Amino acid sequence: MGIHQNHLTDETTIINVKPKTVPTSSDLPPLVSALKASAERNTVAFHFPGHKRGEAAPSALTELIGTKPFLHDVTEIPELDRFFCPKGPLLEAKKLAAELFGAKETWFLVGGTSCGVQAAVMATCSPGDTIILPRNAHVSATTGVIFSGAIPKYIIPQHNADWDIAAGVTPEQVKSAIRESKMEGRKVTAVFITSPTYNGICSNVSEISKICHSQGIPLIVDEAHGAHFKFHLEMPKTALDQGADISIQSTHKVLSSFSQSSMLHISGSEMIDRERLQKCLHSLQSTSPSWLLLASLDAARHQLSTNPNTIFNEAVKLAKEAKILISKIPGIYVLDLSGSPDFPGMDPLRITVGMWRLGLSGFQANEILDNKLGIIPELVGTNSVTLAFSLGTTQEHVSRLVSGLKYLSTTFPVRKCEKEKIFVVENAPYGNSVMSLSPREAFFASKMKMKFKECIGEICGEFICPYPPGIPVLVPGEIITEKALDYLELIKRHGGTIIGTADPLLDSIVVCEKSY
Repeated sequence: MGIHQNHLTDETTIINVKPKTVPTSSDLPPLVSALKASAERNTVAFHFPGHKRGEAAPSALTELIGTKPFLHDVTEIPELDRFFCPKGPLLEAKKLAAELFGAKETWFLVGGTSCGVQAAVMATCSPGDTIILPRNAHVSATTGVIFSGAIPKYIIPQHNADWDIAAGVTPEQVKSAIRESKMEGRKVTAVFITSPTYNGICSNVSEISKICHSQGIPLIVDEAHGAHFKFHLEMPKTALDQGADISIQSTHKVLSSFSQSSMLHISGSEMIDRERLQKCLHSLQSTSPSWLLLASLDAARHQLSTNPNTIFNEAVKLAKEAKILISKIPGIYVLDLSGSPDFPGMDPLRITVGMWRLGLSGFQANEILDNKLGIIPELVGTNSVTLAFSLGTTQEHVSRLVSGLKYLSTTFPVRKCEKEKIFVVENAPYGNSVMSLSPREAFFASKMKMKFKECIGEICGEFICPYPPGIPVLVPGEIITEKALDYLELIKRHGGTIIGTADPLLDSIVVCEKSY
C-alpha cells in the first residue's frame, strides 16, 4: 500500500471497482451501454451533480419518476466521453447517426434545434452579410441573425387566408430574393428555409438548393419537424437528400428522444466551414450537458436502425385512417395542399383540422378538446388545431380523437355560410413589415416601454411571438403597425399565448428610442 497504508485503520475496507474502460455491449447503443456500465462500477461520487447518483434526489421528484433517472444523471466522467471533443462512445454514436440519416457528419444538440439553427446562421454569416430567410422563420433564426450581425432579407411566404396558415417559400421567391439582394449591392452568404412547416407543408428543397448552389450560396434547412422523413416511402424526401448543406432536426418531436434533444447534420459541402460551425456550437451549448439527453438521441437512432424501412408503417396507417374518418365529419375540414405545384409534399403524420363551419376558432376548439375531452393538440391556430402522429400513436388515440371531433360536430350546428369564421386574416400580420434597424442594431439600442395602443409607427425593440409556434409577429428593428397590433390583440383576447415580451400582459411594448 506504500504511503497510504499509514492513513488506513484496521476497519478500512477496500472495494473492488470495475475498470474505467467500459466494454460496449453489442445489443445496446454505445452511449446507453456506457451509461449502464458506468452505473455498475460501484464508485463513490466526488463529482457533480450534487444529488450523487440519486443519494440526495428530491423526494418530490422521486415520488413521480423514481430514483433511476438520477442514477444515470452524471457529469463528463472519463468513461462516458467529452461532449466537445468526443473520442469514445459519443463519437461512435454520432458516426452511427450520420450514417443512418445520410449525413457527412452529425452533431448531438442538448439545446434543442434552436441552438443548431443559431449556430448554422453564425457559421455562414458575418457582420454585414445578408441572409435570405422567410419572415415566418422560427425566432431562433432571428436570434442567430442578431448573434452573427447579419442583415436579413425576408421572403414573405404564401398565406392561406381560409386557414390563416403560412405555407413554405417557393424556388421563384428564393431566386428573386437573391437577384434583388445583388442589385442592392448585398453579399448573400446563406439562404435559410423552414421545411416542413409546423403544419407539415414542404417546400421544393431540391429546386431551391440548385438555385442556391448555382450562386455559390449554402442552404440551411430548419427541418425540426421532419426528422422522420427518411423512414417511410410515403414521406417527403429529407433536406439532405434534396441537396441542403445543413439540416437541423428535432429528434424529440416525431422520433423518440427526450425533449430538448436534437441533431444537426451537414452534407459535407465545401461551402460550410466545419471548424467554424463546431466553434459556434461550442459557444451556444452547455458545458454541462445532460448525458440522459445524449443517450436518448443514441437510443432513438438505435430504435430506427432496427427496421428503418417499416418502423413507421403503423403510424402512417393510423394517420391515413384518421384523415378519412375526420373528413367525413360534418363541419370539419382537413388541410391538404398536396396538389399544389409550389409545395410538392406534406408530412403524412401531421393533420391540421379546421372547425370554423361550427362557429369555433382554433382556441375555442382546443379548450373543449383539451379541458373537457382530454385530447391535446400539438398546435393551436386561429382557425385550426394541428395534430401530431408518431411512433407512440395508438388505435385508441385515433378513436378518441375522432369521437372528440364528432362531439364538436354534434354539439355545435354547422353554419350555412362556408366562409363564416371568427378569425378573418386575409394576409399574414407581418406581410408588409418594414425594417428600420437591423435586428442586431435594435437589440443593442436604448429602449423604453410604451403603452400598447400608442406604439404604432415606433421601432419594435423586442420579439413578440404567439406561441406555439414561436414565429414573431414583430421582431426587433421593425416598424410597429396597426395590423400587427390588431392581430396580437385578437390572439390575446381569444386565449392565445404571447412570448418574448417584457410585459407578459402586453399592456406595453418595448420600443427603441428614436435618438438611436
